Amino acid sequence: METIEAYLARKHREIGLLNDCLRNPRPLPCPQSVDEAVKVKFQLAAMLRAEHELQDWKATETAWSASARPASGPFVFSYDYQRADLSVSGPSFYELEHGCTSEAIYAASGMAAISTLLLASAAALPNGDILVLPGSYGETLELIERLVPNLRPVTLRLPLADAFAHAGVPRILLLDSCVSAGAFEAVLRCDGSALDLLVFDTTCFAGRSGRIRRVLRWGQRCKIPVVMVRSHNKLDSLGAEYGRLGSAVFVGWDEQRAATGGSMVGRLAADARNAVRLLGGAALPAHFPPYVGSDAYWALTKRRVAAILRNGRHTARFFARELASLSAELHFTHGLYVTLRARRPLDEASARQAAEAMSHDLSGKGYPIRHAGSFGFDFAATEWFHDATTDRYSVRVAVPDLPTELWNGLAVAIAEWWRSNQCRLGSQLSANL
Repeated sequence: METIEAYLARKHREIGLLNDCLRNPRPLPCPQSVDEAVKVKFQLAAMLRAEHELQDWKATETAWSASARPASGPFVFSYDYQRADLSVSGPSFYELEHGCTSEAIYAASGMAAISTLLLASAAALPNGDILVLPGSYGETLELIERLVPNLRPVTLRLPLADAFAHAGVPRILLLDSCVSAGAFEAVLRCDGSALDLLVFDTTCFAGRSGRIRRVLRWGQRCKIPVVMVRSHNKLDSLGAEYGRLGSAVFVGWDEQRAATGGSMVGRLAADARNAVRLLGGAALPAHFPPYVGSDAYWALTKRRVAAILRNGRHTARFFARELASLSAELHFTHGLYVTLRARRPLDEASARQAAEAMSHDLSGKGYPIRHAGSFGFDFAATEWFHDATTDRYSVRVAVPDLPTELWNGLAVAIAEWWRSNQCRLGSQLSANL
Protein backbone atom coordinates (compact mmCIF):
# COMPACT_ATOMS: atom_id res chain seq x y z
CA MET A 1 0.00 0.00 0.00
CA GLU A 2 1.37 3.41 -1.01
CA THR A 3 0.73 6.31 1.37
CA ILE A 4 -0.25 9.78 0.16
CA GLU A 5 3.13 11.08 1.35
CA ALA A 6 5.06 8.47 -0.67
CA TYR A 7 2.80 9.09 -3.65
CA LEU A 8 3.39 12.86 -3.65
CA ALA A 9 7.15 12.32 -3.31
CA ARG A 10 7.01 10.06 -6.37
CA LYS A 11 4.98 12.66 -8.28
CA HIS A 12 7.66 15.21 -7.35
CA ARG A 13 10.28 13.01 -9.03
CA GLU A 14 8.11 12.73 -12.15
CA ILE A 15 7.67 16.50 -12.21
CA GLY A 16 11.42 16.92 -11.72
CA LEU A 17 12.15 14.72 -14.73
CA LEU A 18 9.99 16.94 -16.94
CA ASN A 19 11.31 20.12 -15.36
CA ASP A 20 14.94 19.13 -15.96
CA CYS A 21 14.28 19.03 -19.71
CA LEU A 22 13.64 22.80 -19.78
CA ARG A 23 16.55 25.02 -20.70
CA ASN A 24 15.97 26.91 -17.45
CA PRO A 25 14.32 24.58 -14.94
CA ARG A 26 11.92 26.17 -12.47
CA PRO A 27 12.14 25.78 -8.70
CA LEU A 28 9.22 23.44 -8.00
CA PRO A 29 8.28 22.31 -4.48
CA CYS A 30 6.73 18.92 -3.81
CA PRO A 31 3.03 18.99 -4.80
CA GLN A 32 0.58 19.02 -1.93
CA SER A 33 -2.32 17.31 -3.71
CA VAL A 34 -3.24 15.13 -6.69
CA ASP A 35 -4.78 18.10 -8.49
CA GLU A 36 -1.60 20.12 -8.06
CA ALA A 37 0.55 17.28 -9.41
CA VAL A 38 -1.71 16.91 -12.47
CA LYS A 39 -1.74 20.66 -13.13
CA VAL A 40 2.04 21.08 -12.87
CA LYS A 41 2.78 18.09 -15.14
CA PHE A 42 0.47 19.34 -17.89
CA GLN A 43 1.88 22.86 -17.58
CA LEU A 44 5.44 21.57 -17.90
CA ALA A 45 4.48 19.47 -20.94
CA ALA A 46 3.06 22.60 -22.60
CA MET A 47 6.21 24.57 -21.74
CA LEU A 48 8.43 21.86 -23.22
CA ARG A 49 6.48 21.82 -26.48
CA ALA A 50 6.60 25.62 -26.70
CA GLU A 51 10.32 25.65 -25.97
CA HIS A 52 10.86 23.07 -28.72
CA GLU A 53 9.22 25.37 -31.25
CA LEU A 54 11.31 28.35 -30.12
CA GLN A 55 14.58 26.41 -30.22
CA ASP A 56 13.96 24.69 -33.56
CA TRP A 57 12.47 27.61 -35.44
CA LYS A 58 14.65 26.80 -38.49
CA ALA A 59 13.16 23.33 -38.79
CA THR A 60 10.12 24.36 -40.82
CA GLU A 61 7.77 22.21 -42.89
CA THR A 62 9.56 23.24 -46.07
CA ALA A 63 12.99 22.43 -44.58
CA TRP A 64 14.57 25.54 -46.13
CA SER A 65 17.45 25.76 -43.64
CA ALA A 66 20.38 23.45 -44.23
CA SER A 67 21.64 24.19 -40.71
CA ALA A 68 18.50 22.94 -38.98
CA ARG A 69 18.93 19.76 -36.96
CA PRO A 70 15.81 19.44 -34.83
CA ALA A 71 15.87 17.40 -31.66
CA SER A 72 13.66 16.61 -28.69
CA GLY A 73 15.71 15.40 -25.76
CA PRO A 74 17.46 12.19 -26.88
CA PHE A 75 15.55 12.10 -30.20
CA VAL A 76 17.26 13.64 -33.24
CA PHE A 77 15.40 14.11 -36.53
CA SER A 78 16.27 14.63 -40.15
CA TYR A 79 13.81 15.20 -42.97
CA ASP A 80 13.11 17.04 -46.17
CA TYR A 81 9.90 18.68 -47.36
CA GLN A 82 6.93 18.11 -45.01
CA ARG A 83 8.73 15.32 -43.10
CA ALA A 84 7.94 12.90 -45.94
CA ASP A 85 11.25 11.13 -45.28
CA LEU A 86 11.35 11.61 -41.50
CA SER A 87 14.26 9.76 -39.93
CA VAL A 88 14.36 9.40 -36.15
CA SER A 89 17.41 8.54 -34.08
CA GLY A 90 16.77 7.91 -30.41
CA PRO A 91 15.76 5.42 -27.72
CA SER A 92 13.20 2.71 -28.32
CA PHE A 93 9.85 2.78 -26.55
CA TYR A 94 10.25 -0.99 -26.19
CA GLU A 95 12.79 -3.39 -24.69
CA LEU A 96 13.49 -5.86 -27.48
CA GLU A 97 15.41 -9.02 -26.75
CA HIS A 98 18.42 -10.42 -28.58
CA GLY A 99 17.77 -12.48 -31.69
CA CYS A 100 15.50 -10.06 -33.48
CA THR A 101 15.89 -7.10 -35.80
CA SER A 102 13.53 -4.15 -35.91
CA GLU A 103 12.70 -1.02 -37.82
CA ALA A 104 10.49 1.75 -36.41
CA ILE A 105 8.29 4.03 -38.49
CA TYR A 106 6.69 6.94 -36.63
CA ALA A 107 3.32 8.47 -37.49
CA ALA A 108 1.09 11.28 -36.27
CA SER A 109 -0.99 9.02 -33.99
CA GLY A 110 -1.65 5.41 -33.16
CA MET A 111 -4.51 5.25 -35.66
CA ALA A 112 -2.27 6.83 -38.31
CA ALA A 113 0.30 4.09 -37.69
CA ILE A 114 -2.11 1.15 -38.02
CA SER A 115 -4.00 2.82 -40.89
CA THR A 116 -0.88 3.25 -43.02
CA LEU A 117 0.23 -0.29 -42.16
CA LEU A 118 -3.05 -1.92 -43.20
CA LEU A 119 -3.45 0.25 -46.29
CA ALA A 120 0.11 -0.63 -47.29
CA SER A 121 -0.66 -4.34 -46.92
CA ALA A 122 -2.45 -4.37 -50.30
CA ALA A 123 0.82 -4.85 -52.20
CA ALA A 124 2.25 -7.63 -50.00
CA LEU A 125 -1.13 -9.27 -49.28
CA PRO A 126 -3.50 -8.40 -52.13
CA ASN A 127 -6.10 -10.90 -50.92
CA GLY A 128 -6.26 -12.36 -47.44
CA ASP A 129 -8.02 -12.72 -44.10
CA ILE A 130 -7.41 -10.63 -41.01
CA LEU A 131 -8.36 -12.53 -37.87
CA VAL A 132 -9.70 -10.35 -35.06
CA LEU A 133 -10.62 -11.22 -31.49
CA PRO A 134 -13.82 -10.16 -29.72
CA GLY A 135 -13.26 -6.85 -27.97
CA SER A 136 -10.67 -5.49 -30.42
CA TYR A 137 -10.51 -1.72 -30.72
CA GLY A 138 -13.65 -0.51 -32.49
CA GLU A 139 -11.99 2.09 -34.72
CA THR A 140 -9.48 -0.48 -35.99
CA LEU A 141 -12.36 -2.79 -36.95
CA GLU A 142 -14.17 0.12 -38.62
CA LEU A 143 -11.00 0.97 -40.55
CA ILE A 144 -10.69 -2.58 -41.85
CA GLU A 145 -14.33 -2.82 -42.88
CA ARG A 146 -14.48 0.58 -44.57
CA LEU A 147 -11.05 1.18 -46.08
CA VAL A 148 -9.06 -2.07 -46.38
CA PRO A 149 -10.81 -4.10 -49.09
CA ASN A 150 -7.90 -6.51 -49.60
CA LEU A 151 -8.38 -7.96 -46.10
CA ARG A 152 -11.52 -9.86 -45.13
CA PRO A 153 -12.23 -9.50 -41.39
CA VAL A 154 -12.87 -12.81 -39.63
CA THR A 155 -14.07 -12.52 -36.03
CA LEU A 156 -12.78 -15.42 -33.95
CA ARG A 157 -14.73 -17.21 -31.24
CA LEU A 158 -13.46 -18.88 -28.10
CA PRO A 159 -12.23 -21.55 -27.74
CA LEU A 160 -9.90 -20.91 -30.66
CA ALA A 161 -9.14 -24.59 -31.42
CA ASP A 162 -7.68 -24.63 -34.97
CA ALA A 163 -8.54 -20.98 -35.76
CA PHE A 164 -4.99 -20.33 -37.02
CA ALA A 165 -4.78 -23.32 -39.37
CA HIS A 166 -3.95 -22.99 -43.08
CA ALA A 167 -6.91 -21.62 -45.04
CA GLY A 168 -5.66 -21.32 -48.63
CA VAL A 169 -5.21 -17.54 -48.41
CA PRO A 170 -2.73 -15.34 -46.52
CA ARG A 171 -3.81 -14.77 -42.93
CA ILE A 172 -2.99 -11.89 -40.56
CA LEU A 173 -3.77 -12.05 -36.84
CA LEU A 174 -4.66 -8.74 -35.21
CA LEU A 175 -3.85 -9.09 -31.50
CA ASP A 176 -5.12 -6.06 -29.62
CA SER A 177 -3.98 -5.26 -26.09
CA CYS A 178 -7.55 -4.19 -25.19
CA VAL A 179 -9.11 -7.67 -25.54
CA SER A 180 -10.19 -9.74 -22.55
CA ALA A 181 -7.60 -11.63 -20.53
CA GLY A 182 -9.17 -14.94 -21.57
CA ALA A 183 -8.90 -14.19 -25.30
CA PHE A 184 -5.31 -12.97 -24.98
CA GLU A 185 -4.20 -16.09 -23.13
CA ALA A 186 -6.04 -18.33 -25.59
CA VAL A 187 -3.96 -16.93 -28.46
CA LEU A 188 -0.67 -17.70 -26.73
CA ARG A 189 -1.74 -21.32 -26.17
CA CYS A 190 -2.28 -21.86 -29.90
CA ASP A 191 0.09 -22.87 -32.67
CA GLY A 192 0.38 -19.83 -34.92
CA SER A 193 2.95 -21.16 -37.36
CA ALA A 194 0.45 -21.09 -40.27
CA LEU A 195 -0.09 -17.33 -39.88
CA ASP A 196 1.62 -15.00 -42.33
CA LEU A 197 1.80 -11.93 -40.10
CA LEU A 198 1.00 -10.81 -36.56
CA VAL A 199 -0.13 -7.20 -36.07
CA PHE A 200 0.16 -6.53 -32.35
CA ASP A 201 -1.42 -3.34 -30.97
CA THR A 202 0.57 -2.72 -27.77
CA THR A 203 -1.09 0.58 -26.80
CA CYS A 204 -2.52 -0.68 -23.50
CA PHE A 205 0.72 -2.32 -22.33
CA ALA A 206 3.72 -0.48 -20.92
CA GLY A 207 6.64 -0.51 -23.34
CA ARG A 208 8.56 -2.97 -21.17
CA SER A 209 5.56 -5.09 -20.24
CA GLY A 210 6.14 -8.78 -19.77
CA ARG A 211 3.09 -9.42 -21.95
CA ILE A 212 4.84 -7.80 -24.90
CA ARG A 213 7.83 -10.07 -24.35
CA ARG A 214 5.52 -13.10 -24.17
CA VAL A 215 3.88 -12.23 -27.49
CA LEU A 216 7.24 -11.68 -29.19
CA ARG A 217 8.54 -15.01 -27.89
CA TRP A 218 5.36 -16.68 -29.18
CA GLY A 219 5.89 -15.05 -32.57
CA GLN A 220 9.53 -16.13 -32.63
CA ARG A 221 8.65 -19.68 -31.60
CA CYS A 222 5.99 -19.87 -34.35
CA LYS A 223 8.28 -18.02 -36.81
CA ILE A 224 5.65 -15.34 -37.47
CA PRO A 225 6.86 -11.90 -38.55
CA VAL A 226 5.47 -9.23 -36.21
CA VAL A 227 4.52 -5.57 -36.54
CA MET A 228 3.86 -3.76 -33.27
CA VAL A 229 1.66 -0.67 -33.56
CA ARG A 230 1.20 1.81 -30.75
CA SER A 231 -0.26 5.10 -29.60
CA HIS A 232 2.38 6.80 -27.44
CA ASN A 233 0.32 9.48 -25.69
CA LYS A 234 -1.17 6.96 -23.27
CA LEU A 235 1.38 5.13 -21.11
CA ASP A 236 4.59 6.63 -22.50
CA SER A 237 4.31 10.21 -21.24
CA LEU A 238 4.09 9.88 -17.44
CA GLY A 239 0.41 10.80 -17.54
CA ALA A 240 1.06 14.21 -19.12
CA GLU A 241 -0.43 13.21 -22.54
CA TYR A 242 2.53 14.92 -24.20
CA GLY A 243 1.44 14.82 -27.84
CA ARG A 244 -0.10 12.71 -30.61
CA LEU A 245 2.47 10.14 -31.65
CA GLY A 246 2.21 6.64 -33.04
CA SER A 247 4.57 4.03 -34.39
CA ALA A 248 4.82 0.76 -36.26
CA VAL A 249 7.80 -1.40 -35.32
CA PHE A 250 8.60 -4.19 -37.78
CA VAL A 251 10.23 -7.21 -36.13
CA GLY A 252 12.02 -10.08 -37.86
CA TRP A 253 13.72 -13.12 -36.36
CA ASP A 254 16.70 -13.91 -38.60
CA GLU A 255 18.54 -12.69 -41.69
CA GLN A 256 15.86 -14.01 -44.03
CA ARG A 257 13.04 -12.31 -42.09
CA ALA A 258 14.98 -9.16 -41.13
CA ALA A 259 12.84 -6.05 -41.18
CA THR A 260 15.38 -4.27 -43.34
CA GLY A 261 15.86 -7.10 -45.83
CA GLY A 262 13.91 -8.61 -48.68
CA SER A 263 11.35 -10.48 -46.58
CA MET A 264 7.61 -9.86 -46.66
CA VAL A 265 7.95 -7.76 -43.52
CA GLY A 266 10.75 -5.77 -45.10
CA ARG A 267 8.59 -5.04 -48.14
CA LEU A 268 5.67 -4.17 -45.90
CA ALA A 269 7.86 -1.74 -43.95
CA ALA A 270 8.92 -0.03 -47.18
CA ASP A 271 5.31 0.19 -48.36
CA ALA A 272 4.19 1.54 -44.96
CA ARG A 273 6.87 4.23 -45.08
CA ASN A 274 5.59 5.26 -48.51
CA ALA A 275 2.02 5.25 -47.20
CA VAL A 276 3.00 7.63 -44.37
CA ARG A 277 4.51 9.93 -47.00
CA LEU A 278 1.60 9.77 -49.43
CA LEU A 279 -1.09 10.16 -46.76
CA GLY A 280 0.71 13.01 -45.02
CA GLY A 281 0.72 11.15 -41.72
CA ALA A 282 4.30 11.77 -40.59
CA ALA A 283 5.00 12.35 -36.91
CA LEU A 284 5.72 15.79 -35.48
CA PRO A 285 9.17 16.09 -33.84
CA ALA A 286 7.62 18.32 -31.16
CA HIS A 287 5.47 15.39 -30.00
CA PHE A 288 8.38 13.15 -28.95
CA PRO A 289 8.63 13.40 -25.13
CA PRO A 290 12.15 14.66 -24.37
CA TYR A 291 12.27 12.87 -21.02
CA VAL A 292 11.96 9.34 -22.49
CA GLY A 293 14.77 6.81 -22.37
CA SER A 294 16.69 7.46 -19.14
CA ASP A 295 16.91 4.99 -16.27
CA ALA A 296 14.91 7.43 -14.14
CA TYR A 297 12.16 7.54 -16.78
CA TRP A 298 11.86 3.76 -16.94
CA ALA A 299 11.88 3.41 -13.16
CA LEU A 300 9.13 6.02 -12.73
CA THR A 301 7.07 4.55 -15.59
CA LYS A 302 7.35 1.09 -14.04
CA ARG A 303 6.09 2.38 -10.69
CA ARG A 304 3.24 4.35 -12.32
CA VAL A 305 1.97 1.38 -14.29
CA ALA A 306 2.40 -0.96 -11.32
CA ALA A 307 0.22 1.35 -9.21
CA ILE A 308 -2.46 1.47 -11.92
CA LEU A 309 -2.45 -2.31 -12.29
CA ARG A 310 -2.62 -2.80 -8.53
CA ASN A 311 -5.59 -0.43 -8.32
CA GLY A 312 -7.14 -2.13 -11.34
CA ARG A 313 -7.04 -5.58 -9.72
CA HIS A 314 -8.73 -4.20 -6.61
CA THR A 315 -11.38 -2.50 -8.75
CA ALA A 316 -12.20 -5.67 -10.67
CA ARG A 317 -12.66 -7.65 -7.44
CA PHE A 318 -14.65 -4.89 -5.75
CA PHE A 319 -17.01 -4.24 -8.68
CA ALA A 320 -17.52 -7.97 -9.21
CA ARG A 321 -18.75 -8.12 -5.63
CA GLU A 322 -20.65 -4.83 -5.39
CA LEU A 323 -21.85 -4.33 -8.99
CA ALA A 324 -22.15 -7.90 -10.21
CA SER A 325 -25.27 -7.29 -12.31
CA LEU A 326 -24.11 -3.85 -13.50
CA SER A 327 -20.60 -4.75 -14.67
CA ALA A 328 -19.83 -5.26 -18.36
CA GLU A 329 -16.16 -6.32 -18.67
CA LEU A 330 -13.91 -6.31 -15.61
CA HIS A 331 -11.06 -8.47 -16.87
CA PHE A 332 -9.37 -6.80 -19.81
CA THR A 333 -5.90 -8.24 -20.28
CA HIS A 334 -4.30 -4.82 -19.74
CA GLY A 335 -5.99 -4.20 -16.36
CA LEU A 336 -6.17 -0.44 -17.00
CA TYR A 337 -9.93 0.04 -17.04
CA VAL A 338 -13.28 -1.63 -16.45
CA THR A 339 -16.68 -1.08 -18.03
CA LEU A 340 -20.10 -0.69 -16.40
CA ARG A 341 -23.52 -1.32 -17.92
CA ALA A 342 -26.94 -0.01 -16.98
CA ARG A 343 -30.10 -1.97 -16.22
CA ARG A 344 -31.53 -0.66 -19.50
CA PRO A 345 -29.23 -0.90 -22.54
CA LEU A 346 -27.43 2.38 -23.25
CA ASP A 347 -26.87 4.05 -26.58
CA GLU A 348 -23.86 6.24 -27.38
CA ALA A 349 -25.48 9.49 -26.27
CA SER A 350 -26.77 8.15 -22.94
CA ALA A 351 -23.46 6.41 -22.20
CA ARG A 352 -21.61 9.66 -22.84
CA GLN A 353 -24.05 11.58 -20.64
CA ALA A 354 -23.67 8.99 -17.86
CA ALA A 355 -19.86 9.23 -17.96
CA GLU A 356 -20.01 13.01 -17.85
CA ALA A 357 -22.62 13.12 -15.07
CA MET A 358 -20.73 10.68 -12.85
CA SER A 359 -17.46 12.58 -13.22
CA HIS A 360 -19.20 15.91 -12.63
CA ASP A 361 -20.98 14.74 -9.49
CA LEU A 362 -17.99 12.96 -7.92
CA SER A 363 -15.43 15.63 -8.82
CA GLY A 364 -17.79 18.14 -7.16
CA LYS A 365 -17.30 16.15 -3.98
CA GLY A 366 -13.53 16.52 -4.25
CA TYR A 367 -12.63 13.20 -5.90
CA PRO A 368 -9.88 13.18 -8.60
CA ILE A 369 -12.09 12.06 -11.49
CA ARG A 370 -12.73 13.65 -14.89
CA HIS A 371 -14.68 12.97 -18.06
CA ALA A 372 -11.80 12.19 -20.44
CA GLY A 373 -11.48 9.88 -23.42
CA SER A 374 -8.18 8.23 -22.57
CA PHE A 375 -6.38 6.39 -19.77
CA GLY A 376 -3.10 6.26 -17.86
CA PHE A 377 -3.67 9.51 -15.97
CA ASP A 378 -3.13 10.54 -12.35
CA PHE A 379 -6.91 10.90 -12.13
CA ALA A 380 -9.77 8.52 -12.86
CA ALA A 381 -11.25 9.05 -16.32
CA THR A 382 -14.75 8.14 -17.49
CA GLU A 383 -16.01 7.88 -21.05
CA TRP A 384 -18.59 6.04 -23.13
CA PHE A 385 -17.45 2.69 -24.49
CA HIS A 386 -18.66 0.72 -27.49
CA ASP A 387 -18.06 -3.02 -27.82
CA ALA A 388 -17.88 -3.48 -31.58
CA THR A 389 -18.39 -7.23 -31.23
CA THR A 390 -21.67 -7.09 -29.29
CA ASP A 391 -22.67 -3.58 -30.49
CA ARG A 392 -23.41 -2.65 -26.88
CA TYR A 393 -22.57 0.58 -25.08
CA SER A 394 -21.27 0.97 -21.56
CA VAL A 395 -19.26 3.43 -19.46
CA ARG A 396 -15.52 2.96 -19.16
CA VAL A 397 -13.79 3.79 -15.88
CA ALA A 398 -10.05 4.20 -16.45
CA VAL A 399 -8.16 3.34 -13.27
CA PRO A 400 -5.65 6.04 -12.23
CA ASP A 401 -2.24 6.17 -10.64
CA LEU A 402 -3.43 7.14 -7.16
CA PRO A 403 -2.47 6.15 -3.61
CA THR A 404 -4.18 2.93 -2.56
CA GLU A 405 -6.45 4.38 0.11
CA LEU A 406 -7.54 7.34 -2.02
CA TRP A 407 -8.41 5.11 -4.98
CA ASN A 408 -10.25 2.60 -2.79
CA GLY A 409 -12.45 5.43 -1.49
CA LEU A 410 -13.12 6.67 -5.02
CA ALA A 411 -13.99 3.15 -6.21
CA VAL A 412 -16.60 2.94 -3.42
CA ALA A 413 -18.02 6.33 -4.48
CA ILE A 414 -18.22 5.20 -8.12
CA ALA A 415 -20.07 2.02 -7.15
CA GLU A 416 -22.52 3.94 -4.98
CA TRP A 417 -23.15 6.53 -7.71
CA TRP A 418 -23.69 3.86 -10.37
CA ARG A 419 -26.16 1.88 -8.23
CA SER A 420 -28.16 4.91 -7.12
CA ASN A 421 -28.43 6.55 -10.57
CA GLN A 422 -29.93 3.73 -12.63
CA CYS A 423 -33.30 5.49 -12.85
CA ARG A 424 -31.53 8.65 -14.02
CA LEU A 425 -29.70 6.68 -16.71
CA GLY A 426 -32.98 5.18 -17.89
CA SER A 427 -34.51 8.65 -18.16
CA GLN A 428 -31.56 9.85 -20.24
CA LEU A 429 -31.97 6.91 -22.59
CA SER A 430 -35.71 7.55 -22.99
CA ALA A 431 -35.03 11.23 -23.76
CA ASN A 432 -32.62 10.21 -26.54
CA LEU A 433 -35.04 7.86 -28.24
